[in-house]
Amino acid sequence: MSTPDVKLQAVLRSACPPSEEQRSRLTAFLEKKYQQSVELTWSEDKSILGGFRIELGTEVIDWTTGGRLDQLKEKLASISAGGQDVIPLIRDTVKSWVPEVLAYEVGTVLRVADGIAYVSGLEHASYGEILLFEGGIRGMVQDLKEDRIGCILFGDYEAVRAGDAVRRTGKTAGIGAGDAYLGRVVDALGAPIDGKGPITADAYRPIENPAPGIIDRQPVDKPMETGILSIDSMFPIGRGQRELIIGDRQTGKTAIAVDTILNQKGKNVVCIYVAIGQKASSVAQLTEMLRAAGALEYTTVVCASASDFASMQYIAPYAGCALGEYFMEKGRDVLIVYDDLSKHAIAYRALSLLLERSPGREAYPGDVFYLHSRLLERSAHLSDERGGGSMTALPIVETLDGDVSAYIPTNIISITDGQIYLESNLFFAGQRPAVNVGLSVSRVGGAAQIKAVKQATGSIRLDLAQYREMEVFTQFFSDLDEATKRQLAYGQSLVRLLRQKQYHPYSQCRQVILLTAALQHVLQPVPLKELNETAEAMAAYVEENAPWIRQEIEQTEQLSEKAKQEILRLSSEFVQKREGK
Repeated sequence: MSTPDVKLQAVLRSACPPSEEQRSRLTAFLEKKYQQSVELTWSEDKSILGGFRIELGTEVIDWTTGGRLDQLKEKLASISAGGQDVIPLIRDTVKSWVPEVLAYEVGTVLRVADGIAYVSGLEHASYGEILLFEGGIRGMVQDLKEDRIGCILFGDYEAVRAGDAVRRTGKTAGIGAGDAYLGRVVDALGAPIDGKGPITADAYRPIENPAPGIIDRQPVDKPMETGILSIDSMFPIGRGQRELIIGDRQTGKTAIAVDTILNQKGKNVVCIYVAIGQKASSVAQLTEMLRAAGALEYTTVVCASASDFASMQYIAPYAGCALGEYFMEKGRDVLIVYDDLSKHAIAYRALSLLLERSPGREAYPGDVFYLHSRLLERSAHLSDERGGGSMTALPIVETLDGDVSAYIPTNIISITDGQIYLESNLFFAGQRPAVNVGLSVSRVGGAAQIKAVKQATGSIRLDLAQYREMEVFTQFFSDLDEATKRQLAYGQSLVRLLRQKQYHPYSQCRQVILLTAALQHVLQPVPLKELNETAEAMAAYVEENAPWIRQEIEQTEQLSEKAKQEILRLSSEFVQKREGK
């Protein structure tokens, strides 16, 4: 026994009833499109001024005058003048424009709460797809269930109400990209928020993008200088590396990232600073500081402040990464700072709980590891076949009471290629940057460190470790021999040398001079209170009297024995003069 032919139920909506010929032609069109029998019924809709609209379940075929005008509007909005007169371009566009029959899927909002909309009827919606709500509000699919989908909203969710129509776009979230974004402050969707007018994008990139594969990468072999002596000497960062900056609040994490941005001036490096969940006043202050230092011209600030919706904070780092990938694939070097991923994880947790996902450890969802791994893995040093560009990531994570074993810190430590750990006790003791030498590490940066810095660094990490041990040991003894006293004094001078003013990066040549002199005990006679000032004056004295040393380091990236001896001679000469000997 054969099953009866199941007919699709289609509703034709228009202001006037169709003729029999029109009805039969439309029926034939639908049966050909869907390869199934169709039963077409007419329904009067006075709101349709011209044309018609056909509804088949959740799918809509739009041939209304309003729909065609919307097509023309989008076409005109996409026109880029490029310095030309826009009027002829508009005229040519209108002449050559041919409207298309729009077919899209329409659903219904079930309920809205706290920036989350639940929608029914969109059977073919995919994860990460952008949905268009009434009133122009956009959202992104984040939860797929049998009877409904969960969608995070970008914008004022109070404008969305239950019963509103929702339309699929078939597109994923993206951001504009191009040189015009340099020097600008934008939100997580790429819209300018600095009051300097619109931005003309050269390309459009999806915020979610697969990370480069193994074949598309090459080893990290070029330094990304931070200008900070303690980092460049002991935990060097290479171009394409992911180096975590971790520590309690107010320990100087952002300061290190900003110093690194300032140090890229004149080095043809594009910088992107992503602010997640920060105070808008703090971001404004940082932007102004970058502008005053002349660093904003090669920097883009992507801001999703604490007052923005959790959905905007969630997509902000991916948007910044997409912008960085544009420049990386052009063969340029990019430095991107995520400040910070702790707040990013909190925003994602809030969205997940609102979407009724099962909470795991510390109430975070089960995919929180993937949240950051798919972001940080996109940083790479591309192969020469792919242009040879690079994107270096400096993610920032905030700890609570120095607990690096918490859930989010351990996750990100396992993803990154090392970490710079900032300790509160060191910070409050006046050691700034407050880098803990024992817990900090760079797993790949040593391969990118130039030979001159390697030669000058010598055994500084070992010397500092011995000093720390000896310092603890000598607390139990009052009577110390001369050798121990000299060792302690040497360790104290090294620790004091690693203090550095904020927004005051050192060049590689200056770092080589300071390290060479310090490790040969040249600075040991200088009182600790005067050591930093004396060391900087000494380095300037060497650079002034032997400019060939800088040229040699920049050209050969090595420290010759002749240059080393000249540094020691001039630095000893300066210290003796300073001490009045």
